[in-house]
Amino acid sequence: MGRLKTRRPQILLAAAAWTLWVWGTRILLIAGDDDTSTGFKVVHFALAGISIAFALAVGWIGWRLHRELRD
Repeated sequence: MGRLKTRRPQILLAAAAWTLWVWGTRILLIAGDDDTSTGFKVVHFALAGISIAFALAVGWIGWRLHRELRD
């Protein structure tokens, strides 16, 4: 249990970073594509916004957990 407890913050921070990277790149690709419909862009920008908000929340929880375990 001790080893898993110390890995939890790393897992949360990695998941947050991965989500931010994936959606950040996806947004740039979609925004630069002139052949994509406006509806597609709106839906995917909304999905990106929601996913990024969740990633920031998960990253914040992971960072707080990291600080608690460090102290």
